[in-house]
Amino acid sequence: MTKIKQTIETPDLNRNAAHVSPETIMRIKNLEMRAKIVVEGFMAGLHRSPYHGFSVEFTDYRQYSTGDDLRYLDWKLFARRDRYYIKRFEDETNLRCYLLVDMSRSMGFGSLEFNKTEYAKTMAATLAWFLNRQRDAVGLVTFGDRIVDIIPPRYRAGHLRRLMIALEKTASGRSTDLAAPLEQIAQTVAKRGLVVLISDLLAPVEQLDQNLGYLRSRGHDVVILRTLDPAEVDFGFDQATMFQDLETGHEIYVDPQTVAAEYKNRFDDHETAIKETCDYLGIDFFQIKTDQPLETALFNLLQARAHQGKSLKRATKTRSGT
Repeated sequence: MTKIKQTIETPDLNRNAAHVSPETIMRIKNLEMRAKIVVEGFMAGLHRSPYHGFSVEFTDYRQYSTGDDLRYLDWKLFARRDRYYIKRFEDETNLRCYLLVDMSRSMGFGSLEFNKTEYAKTMAATLAWFLNRQRDAVGLVTFGDRIVDIIPPRYRAGHLRRLMIALEKTASGRSTDLAAPLEQIAQTVAKRGLVVLISDLLAPVEQLDQNLGYLRSRGHDVVILRTLDPAEVDFGFDQATMFQDLETGHEIYVDPQTVAAEYKNRFDDHETAIKETCDYLGIDFFQIKTDQPLETALFNLLQARAHQGKSLKRATKTRSGT
């Protein structure tokens, strides 16, 4: 029988809960321990446990028994058969999620005690830990100018540790090539799933439009967690200095006072183009600075899943004419 997806309410996040600073988290050498601490802190800030799952799936019917919840009575089936039937549901524990993590050299920039790569790795490890606790299947793709690791989504003993080992590898990619990992996922993953892209997206917007569009056309939900250093966003430099392109090695002498306005305009234009592409394709886009608590990524993921669920319900109503 065809399964019908129904979305349940997303847990509320207690914004007043104390968060461990990224600086403190990054001082912990073990990546898996970092993820565990972040998830446990996030859990403490929830009014209701997220372990009930993001959604539930309708599987089949059974006859009504005394004491069953009347909310799940199927009145249309009663009208046809003159018998009471209860819809049976199961927790959606078979969510398939791919975490796509950018390991290119541009991710090696950092004005804090750590760089974007370390933050992105920890963010991916945190999401993997959280989804694994949900009993969801999590996979991983790490990439730079080429794909480094591909680990298919699984939920079984030892799989989480395998993901952590892959994330702990040293970044080796030079430039950012978004085409290869996105095409790989779109071509090899037949079952509809969730793709979470973690990258600074310092690449031509045209690549995003084409490759993310293909991914969406295959029915996958996509969430983008754009990871940036505060200095990239605010351009908080006040002294003339040599700047080096981490991907090409090219150096240029820059006076911040003369280029700040142009840099900000170009940065804003690029960000606007990314957001417009995501809006057009129905992709949830979040921008995260590396000085923000890592719990932000978990909260954004829940927001995205709730939004995608509502969109699905609206689309279903439109098709049925109700």
